[in-house]
Amino acid sequence: MASVSAYRAGSLLARRVPVVVQNAAARAVAASSAVGAGQKRLVAARNLERVLGRSMSATERRRRVAKTFEWYARYYAESFRLPSVPVTEIDQRFGYEGFGEIAAAVERGQGPILALPHLGTWEWAAWWLALVPKFQVTAVVEPLEPPEVFEWFRGFREGLGMSIVPLGPDAARSSIQALKQGRVLCLLADRDIQGNGVAVEFFGERTTLPAGPATLALRTGSPLIPSAVYWRGNTRHAVSTAPLDTTRRGKLRQDVARLTQDLARDFEYLISQAPEQWHMLSPNWPSDYEALNLPLPEHLRGL
Repeated sequence: MASVSAYRAGSLLARRVPVVVQNAAARAVAASSAVGAGQKRLVAARNLERVLGRSMSATERRRRVAKTFEWYARYYAESFRLPSVPVTEIDQRFGYEGFGEIAAAVERGQGPILALPHLGTWEWAAWWLALVPKFQVTAVVEPLEPPEVFEWFRGFREGLGMSIVPLGPDAARSSIQALKQGRVLCLLADRDIQGNGVAVEFFGERTTLPAGPATLALRTGSPLIPSAVYWRGNTRHAVSTAPLDTTRRGKLRQDVARLTQDLARDFEYLISQAPEQWHMLSPNWPSDYEALNLPLPEHLRGL
């Protein structure tokens, strides 16, 4: 993990250099990272093959993995630049599908839950929600080490108009409060970071995904809306699918399991639209740990 000073320098640089220079720098950083990051490179390749549903040749693998790292570098560069981008540009360079369900929930005073994969440029969408329709946005994010890096990112994201809740014991209470206040709740949900999630089939393999989105939707009545934000040419394009069916059918645990599997299926669709923009570079399936010769976490055993 880079130091706080490195992130500060990156943020300052992103606001001062032209976009074309930023993109060139992102390609250079990505090329260097892709060569040196052996474990992340392997995970990226495995994820691409999962989404494609086939093996890649060595040439295709190098090309697609390099593109994944390039998009990942661009994600940081663009996020750092956001505070200096005029609201008119934020709006003009943003398109969306499925926004009506989000707006309707906010108008009812019932905050919607946006469940997202680590895909594309979600912070642009959060910035747009806060500045254009002027919705209040809360995001639950993974704590980073060291703590001063997390606090820097927290301050940076709150400067973009979001309220940031660290993933942990108090996240559920804070999330419920945000939904009751009619805030849009953003949850990155394609990786079970805490290891207490629900078993699902995801891209043809068993793993676990976090139970939080489904549990919150069932307990609060808020709509659960799978969403993603892509780069498309010079624009950013958000896609929200139809809200998942949160009708109670049985015990809470059974309904959570059903909804989380439904979410996994929608994530498969959303990720398949731009596989190289999926920058989830940590092992996420039992077979990943085997391929990396790493010990299998307890929550993935016996799937």
